Amino acid sequence: MNNIRQTLYLWLLLCLTACSDSTPQINLLSDDAVILAFGDSLTHGTGASKGESYPAILENSINRKVINAGVPGELSMQGLKRLPELLDKHQPKLLILCHGGNDILHRENLADAEANIRQMITLAENKNIPVILLGVPKPSLFLNPAKLYANIAENTNVIFIPNLIPDILSDASMKSDPAHPNKSGYRKMALALADTLRDSGAL
Repeated sequence: MNNIRQTLYLWLLLCLTACSDSTPQINLLSDDAVILAFGDSLTHGTGASKGESYPAILENSINRKVINAGVPGELSMQGLKRLPELLDKHQPKLLILCHGGNDILHRENLADAEANIRQMITLAENKNIPVILLGVPKPSLFLNPAKLYANIAENTNVIFIPNLIPDILSDASMKSDPAHPNKSGYRKMALALADTLRDSGAL
């Protein structure tokens, strides 16, 4: 009897572990669904030619409209002011959020940046728009996502991809400068996001 209980306990533990590691689910995106890629230069595609940004490659990869709403140099406070109009204008079915990098680079108050990004997520969720959040690294010898992104992901419903950008910027063959990918790096971003969309049930 004890062996049976132990077996059932192990089975339940494995199930719970598998569930915790799975990608949160997103409703299937219709063929005419719009995705809003919102952020700064990492979204804009700085470091690559026009058409080589991750939103452009993602659009071609998944056959859905992906709006590139990246503004180089933008701080999170500015992004928070800009986002509501874009949500109203494009009425996206998904928001891919990659913001806060300039706050990190310019040594802005990261607690404020965290609050700003949280408010961006709230704006989307109030319109029933799911969010994919990308982590951005702090400059250092070994690149890891700034802690603020994990803080946000812990108590929101976002799909969080922490290490995609840090991994790309750790590979000299995939970056155009210390802060930006090149076309190969943006392609890797786009394909990873496409995989996430499939894993989440959005495609």
